[in-house]
Amino acid sequence: MDERTTGRAAGTEAPSVRLLLADDHPVVRAGLRAVLETEPGFRVVAEASSAEEAVRLAGELAPDVVLMDLQFGERMLGSEATERIASVPGGPRVLILTTYDTDTDILNAIEAGATGYLLKDAPPEELAAAVRSAAAGRTALAPAVASRLVGRMRQREAALSRRETEVLSLVAEGLSNQQISKQLFLSQATVKSHLAHIYTKLGVDSRTSAVAAATSQGIIRR
Repeated sequence: MDERTTGRAAGTEAPSVRLLLADDHPVVRAGLRAVLETEPGFRVVAEASSAEEAVRLAGELAPDVVLMDLQFGERMLGSEATERIASVPGGPRVLILTTYDTDTDILNAIEAGATGYLLKDAPPEELAAAVRSAAAGRTALAPAVASRLVGRMRQREAALSRRETEVLSLVAEGLSNQQISKQLFLSQATVKSHLAHIYTKLGVDSRTSAVAAATSQGIIRR
């Protein structure tokens, strides 16, 4: 029976968090095992030296949490292994533990289904807390990673839509609201609404400033 779902008699210890370590460096795996097994309630059930092996062992052993590196030489990437593991209903949680902290790495891992993302220089207590959070199904992100994700989300919110870019491009050409409405088959009220959104996103308060800001950011060309 699965330890994660089997009730225990009163007074007995709670089920341990079963861990799978996936990293292609034996020294790293040994270090992680040494740190994690000093934590009460943690048990390392297996180690994987490749992403393929991590996928296989995750399926066979059903650990609670897989600690996954992102790079495994020229073989399957950790993000791909994460997607395969996370796609199984009721499968293990995947906590990325890596040295890579680029926006692309972070977003790929989160989109693949990782529950958390931690850097290898994290202190032991932060690692233990992240593992417990992941095991409980809660998101566990290193502070620096969380800040970068928030920054990316804000950038996406500030990005102009295709229609807003069209409107601003015509403003840059010197067209009036009436001329823009005719060219884009929009009401003048809709054009004004698009301009209001553009001003807010670019942090400006005039047509001239909007054009200047969009041009400097490469949003439109003049």
